[in-house]
Amino acid sequence: MTNHGDAPLTFREIFDLPVSVDLRTAARAFGMCLGTAYRLIGQEAFPCHTVRVGRRHRVLTVDLLRALGIEERPVFADEVADGVALTLFD
Repeated sequence: MTNHGDAPLTFREIFDLPVSVDLRTAARAFGMCLGTAYRLIGQEAFPCHTVRVGRRHRVLTVDLLRALGIEERPVFADEVADGVALTLFD
């Protein structure tokens, strides 16, 4: 049974990620389980570059976004309403 923590990341969650993420989070972004992520790393076939830190793997968010085909961060309507982003009409 899959728990909520393993559900794929939403579009909004992807843009709220820190500079680097753990392998579980990166795997969620691709909609795969952690076991598949480790298998792909072992085959040197994980969709983006990973950095080994001790016994763990980290993924730079910029590499993750690039592998997902995301080049620019979109502006969400609620960010404009909250004054976090400017509209074209400002």
